[in-house]
Amino acid sequence: MKPVYLAPLVLATAAAASLLLRTEAALPVSPKFTATDPGPRGGADAGAPLPNLTPGQLALFNAGKDEFTTVQAIPDGLGPRMNLNSCSGCHTQPTTGGTSPRTNPQVAFATLEGATNAIPPFISLYGPVREARFVRNPDGSPDGGVHNLFTIQGRGDAPGCQLAQPNFAAALAADNVIFRIPTPVFGAGLIELIPDSAIIANQASNAAAKRVLGIHGRPNIVLNGHAISGQPNLNGNDGTAARFGWKAQNKSLLLFAGEAYNQEMGITNELFQTERDETPTCQYIAQPNDTTDSEAQTPIDALSATEKFAFFMRFLAPPKPSPNFPGGAASITKGLTLFGAVGCIHCHTPALRTVPSTVVAALADQPVNLYSDLLLHDMGVGLADGVSQGQAGPREFRSAPLWGLGQRLFFLHDGRTSDLRVAIEQHRSSGSEANTVVLHFDQLAEPDKQHLLNFLRSL
Repeated sequence: MKPVYLAPLVLATAAAASLLLRTEAALPVSPKFTATDPGPRGGADAGAPLPNLTPGQLALFNAGKDEFTTVQAIPDGLGPRMNLNSCSGCHTQPTTGGTSPRTNPQVAFATLEGATNAIPPFISLYGPVREARFVRNPDGSPDGGVHNLFTIQGRGDAPGCQLAQPNFAAALAADNVIFRIPTPVFGAGLIELIPDSAIIANQASNAAAKRVLGIHGRPNIVLNGHAISGQPNLNGNDGTAARFGWKAQNKSLLLFAGEAYNQEMGITNELFQTERDETPTCQYIAQPNDTTDSEAQTPIDALSATEKFAFFMRFLAPPKPSPNFPGGAASITKGLTLFGAVGCIHCHTPALRTVPSTVVAALADQPVNLYSDLLLHDMGVGLADGVSQGQAGPREFRSAPLWGLGQRLFFLHDGRTSDLRVAIEQHRSSGSEANTVVLHFDQLAEPDKQHLLNFLRSL
């Protein structure tokens, strides 16, 4: 069957055409705003399973959710280095599966069970949950890996473990540490089943408008062994368009889950069997920890925690947009039109579509209203983090899906702002593909800016 994808929902109007003809000559200071971020919506328009799941699929979803919310301890394999002790601790706003909550659980976790961790200066009670990555190794070569915030040293269930935290003060002083906040996983199963052909076709669409705007995204495709030519290995992360993570570094939800289990909680599993730290006096269980149970009483019990995490994310429904809040239905509709007119849709594609056939009927041939093209884009020096992942370079990030944005508390890859208006402006810096689009936004009348902000917070 011919691959299908949904073109952007908003067609260019005469006003839009006029905007697209303007080119950016400089980066003038943004005008003073009267339009303001309406702020996050209350309630939780997310967290339910996909509709039309079979009883067996719903059972997998519920088992995965139970595992996702489980607080891990050292007998479960926690540590020796980690950032937190549960998936839902990071993914809990506005409900399980979301992103960083209003109160940061990392603060209390630092000294849980007698642990002697100091709270790093970039972690605060009402700031975002963060992981830290170092940009360079001591010899100046690229690093980019996660350096866990905490260790199990001092815990009552970790006798004899002596393990210092990374020297974050020195890393900060050397401008050698960057941060990432959790990405929401709502609707992740739909994203997983968008065919590569749809992503590539959407990349090629609206070429003239994208050329005027300076937009030229690309998928994060990693060939086997970084091969320049030859047949790609269409397995795992190799040879196909990866799509999960801030730099679209993971292809599948299983890989995404296994990596997070190991990186964020320090728990070895069937995909990542090496401890985050192999200090002999800090090992308390045999490894790998997360494996299938050959003596399980039911098929679901036989699944590993990593597999259960993946099923929970795969069957988690997308968030529901609000039809009339904030600002009312007319304002939201106007904001959608402006979203297209200024050019936002060329990176934040309103909708793609899943493959027409799959073993899960609830995921087959479904619209995916994610507001992302899942491509990497050069975001310039202002958002550059100096880290490369797969083919994603130091200034490149995946277009973040915007569905559910209306209930998020922190924005951008490092959670540097809680103000949606500021987040838009932060897209604009030397070399960014978003410069002209943000300039068009700045040139809108203040009431129109408010309509666009209202639309974004309705998602």
